[in-house]
Amino acid sequence: MKLFVALLLVCMLGVGALYAQTDGFTVVTTEAARRDSVARHPRALPDAALTFASGRRDGLLDALHTDGRVTIVNFIYTRCVSLCLVMGSEFQQMQAAIAQHGLEHRVRLLSISFDPADTPDELAVYARSQHADPQVWQFARVADSLGRRALLAAFGIVVVPAPLGQYVHNAAYHIVAPDGRLTRIVDYNEPQTVLPLAQAQTRTEAPAATAARQP
Repeated sequence: MKLFVALLLVCMLGVGALYAQTDGFTVVTTEAARRDSVARHPRALPDAALTFASGRRDGLLDALHTDGRVTIVNFIYTRCVSLCLVMGSEFQQMQAAIAQHGLEHRVRLLSISFDPADTPDELAVYARSQHADPQVWQFARVADSLGRRALLAAFGIVVVPAPLGQYVHNAAYHIVAPDGRLTRIVDYNEPQTVLPLAQAQTRTEAPAATAARQP
């Protein structure tokens, strides 16, 4: 009898842990649960001091609010030869689609470097290599280490130093409202869903800025 009770208790604890890790069994992984939670309950982002490729400095929240557009954010570093290049190619296609559908005043792209070694000049060179239109696709860095860690944690990006000055990191597309709320997280393997989600988001927001702002 005691053995049965003990086994039952272990099972109950295991089920409880699984329930918590899967957001009530809605999903089967904590990452999927986090993305589902953000979709249902958008999260306020912390502020961070950004330096753009042009050299302009601005707080993230002020930059989002002043610009007024829904922003699709990804995290990169300029020496990356794997995920960042893949996402850069997808951003190029999104940039073209934004222009094709006349969404320049409603949606923009923002790539944020997490590498302290990336200077504004290097970001500018990288932006040119990606054929980025600065009216639509902007690049920035977070120089302050505490601010950078807080921002990465808020977005769920994990960055681990690797040999030869490289980084191992995860990747996703993040849809952010002008008021600084993270509203959706989309897996980097599903780029085709990002722009439609961002466009849908614009219908629920206040009117966007009348003209896109170059940083």
